[in-house]
Amino acid sequence: MDLGVRWTLHGDGRTPAPGAVVRPDERLSWPRTAGLGAQHVVAMFGASFVAPVLMGLDPNLAIMMSGVATIIFLLATRGRVPSYLGCSLSFVGVAAVIRAQGGSSATVTGAVFVVGAALFLVGLAVRHFGARVIHATMPPIVTGAVVMLIGFNLAPVTAATYWPQDQWTALFVMLFTGLAVVCLRGFWSRIAIFLGLVFGYVLSWGLDRVFGQIHSADASGEVTDHWRLDLSGVGQADWIGLPALHGPSFEWSAILVALPVVIALIAENAGHVKAVGEMTGDNLDDKLGTAISADGVGSMLSTAVGGPPNTTYSENIGVMAATRVYSTAAYWAAAGFALLFGLCPKFGAVVAAVPGGVLGGITVILYGMIGLLGAQIWTNAKVDLRNPLNLVPAAAGIIIGVGNVTMEFTDTFSLSGIALGTLVVITGYHALRAFAPAHLKTQEPLLDEGTSSYDTSDEGADAGASGKSGGKGDGAADGEGGQRAKS
Repeated sequence: MDLGVRWTLHGDGRTPAPGAVVRPDERLSWPRTAGLGAQHVVAMFGASFVAPVLMGLDPNLAIMMSGVATIIFLLATRGRVPSYLGCSLSFVGVAAVIRAQGGSSATVTGAVFVVGAALFLVGLAVRHFGARVIHATMPPIVTGAVVMLIGFNLAPVTAATYWPQDQWTALFVMLFTGLAVVCLRGFWSRIAIFLGLVFGYVLSWGLDRVFGQIHSADASGEVTDHWRLDLSGVGQADWIGLPALHGPSFEWSAILVALPVVIALIAENAGHVKAVGEMTGDNLDDKLGTAISADGVGSMLSTAVGGPPNTTYSENIGVMAATRVYSTAAYWAAAGFALLFGLCPKFGAVVAAVPGGVLGGITVILYGMIGLLGAQIWTNAKVDLRNPLNLVPAAAGIIIGVGNVTMEFTDTFSLSGIALGTLVVITGYHALRAFAPAHLKTQEPLLDEGTSSYDTSDEGADAGASGKSGGKGDGAADGEGGQRAKS
């Protein structure tokens, strides 16, 4: 059985000829392939360790399991879809909501495990029925509204949790990150969120040296005198060791909050498969269902041991567009590097020490980007918001999601925020469509016969990647931007 792990040497293995591309089943020399793999790791690094920090999960485990998920994806697609699976930013909001309701890390990973299982089943359905099954249930107005309410529902997390810890650091990090996203080009623009994190890290260290401790809320919300940057855990961490593992815990209230993210992940995967197909010149329509299922399996395996969910990354698609090297051998090398990073607890301790004020500055931009990726879906699909069939369910669902409106059904069961807003958008749209006159039912499809549309121009790739890296949420707007998407 062909698992896509055999590659022919491209040319002399050194430099592709002008205008030539290195196809998925080809490779350059192994040293150059390893270098490309390292570049893919750097490209995904920013979002893949920012996301678990924001979710309250172990970044070491996140990086390690991203390598495992990538290997699963490459094997499942038989090496035909070169993609890297990193931690999804689409889940940051639901993790915050679950923790605000008193949920633990096990509750978060349990809820996300169910989302991974749902994504796996959707992939099987797409393989059996074709991509039209997605359009039938989730046209662009629905997908865009859900992505938007997921992003904007996070605003109180920034305002109440991160920003108050160090408002001035948050302000400067926000300004720096914004400049990086807008002014940098190429590869550097794709890691703008990561650069903002590094800037904030260094700024916090400098402020501690100059001004001493700050009197503000700490990570627990208690107002005390404390250092902005506490590196005590770094010195105590080992250089080599396994990350901390834990099993998932399943609670219906948390699962209902997390399930709407399935919509963003489906659109994200569709956009990325289409992007890769257009770049490589291969028709990958037959691999869409497999790619979605493989994403679900990777997320299930990661969350089963306490890690975050994973999704395909537009940052790495951008790297391929820039290098014109689509070899899956480079992704195998990237997965190997990720596994090694995950086995270094000291690295995880450095990441875990990121100050709250730094996260405040980053999340102001990042959460807003995730929300606005929903608007990008509407723009790309030419959704007409003058049509009441589109306007009414989207307007109601977004306000419910952003305002965290709650419906109490019994003393022990209620729906609120993201879960209730998504339910209102989906059921509201289809219920209204059933009764709407014929002239209101014209709708631009989210997917064509195979997959979604995707802008492969350099400008589009940069915009989609920046949206996710912050990403992707990352993705629904890659096709999602969509990351691209924009966990």
